[in-house]
Amino acid sequence: MLKVDRAQVMAYRLAALGLSARGAIRPADLPVLDLGVQDYTPGSTRVALAARTRVALDDDRLLTVWAARGAPHLHRAVDLPRLTAQLWPLSHADAAARINSNQIPAAARLGIEAFRVTAAAMREVVRAPMPRGEASTRVSARVPAELTFECKTCRARHISGNVWQQSGLAGGVQVLSRGRDAMLGPLPDAGLPLSDAGLPLSGAGLPLSDAGLPLPDVALPLAGAGLALSDAGRGAGALPGAALPASDAGRGIGALITTYLRFLGPAGPSEVARYLSTTTEEIRSVWPDGLVEVDVAGRRAWLPEVDVPALGSPPTPAGVRLLPAMDPLLQARDRDLLVPDRERQKEVWRALGNPGVLLLDGEIAGVWRPRMSGRRRVDLTVSPFRPLTATQRERIEGEAAEVARARDVPSATTAFD
Repeated sequence: MLKVDRAQVMAYRLAALGLSARGAIRPADLPVLDLGVQDYTPGSTRVALAARTRVALDDDRLLTVWAARGAPHLHRAVDLPRLTAQLWPLSHADAAARINSNQIPAAARLGIEAFRVTAAAMREVVRAPMPRGEASTRVSARVPAELTFECKTCRARHISGNVWQQSGLAGGVQVLSRGRDAMLGPLPDAGLPLSDAGLPLSGAGLPLSDAGLPLPDVALPLAGAGLALSDAGRGAGALPGAALPASDAGRGIGALITTYLRFLGPAGPSEVARYLSTTTEEIRSVWPDGLVEVDVAGRRAWLPEVDVPALGSPPTPAGVRLLPAMDPLLQARDRDLLVPDRERQKEVWRALGNPGVLLLDGEIAGVWRPRMSGRRRVDLTVSPFRPLTATQRERIEGEAAEVARARDVPSATTAFD
């Protein structure tokens, strides 16, 4: 068995994620788009792309969709049909784990039906660009009441975000803009019933009552439509009642697991499960072939067999990158490997408002935050974890120009805490 240490794993991941050298590759052609780039704050995806390529950052082959965990991600449009199937719940238990929330405690008993009926409603509602709030109101009226809650902020009852966003890709929805004036729109060629998109309609091919869920025989109340659950979403864009066989539920999940391991491995089922907001048991049940077990500082982990040579002799990390919050590097769930100091972890991953991170010669060496100064400049505040040399500061100041490029402003300033 190959034995590797933390430094070797970090070097491997940086190379796999395109952070060992900034090339001249168009954004959609970057390998990291196989995994996707999370959109966290305004301009964050462009900063992540600028850290990996020196060419123009606009690429009309990319779209923003709600993907892993329902978080907005930049993905290739051509990959979306496959990704939709890969992210569909594996079972009713998997679906229940993904939507587990104190907001909607009764929703878990719906299992995959929660995803199916929400996706159907989204396809019926989002047929043209529309404000997110309007879409939420109209979808909320078409789903079971168990999926909605009384929102104090909105002063209205609407669908819970974790169900709504995790069903968005199957619902054929793209995120056109975020923030106060957030807009949604239909994905190209997404106007088909879910069966034509190749998705399992009732998940494991079993009626919910056969999945060990305590569903009553009576119709479930909807949040305003007055329809039985089986009737929800029928009419325009109706869903046929036939379900695909159990073997088709979550098909392609092995490829998704392999993709995670290719970029963020070596890792195990528990890390992949946390990445997808499900249980380790569910991921173990679909753990793919073609993986090799390796020893990471005494811990069992796995990597695709084809990537083992790269792990064995990765390039030595060098250089500076100013990575945005939720950059693909930070998506790995083994945070002790990325940032061994637990107190420093609290600075990188916060309850709210994560900063970006300073990557210095292969190590996460600090955090940073940007502030726009009109349309002419972005001001960066860098908080290193340890004192920097004058040369290191100069290198960081030089890298700040890439953040300015990503934010479409002529210049950047850098201050050090």
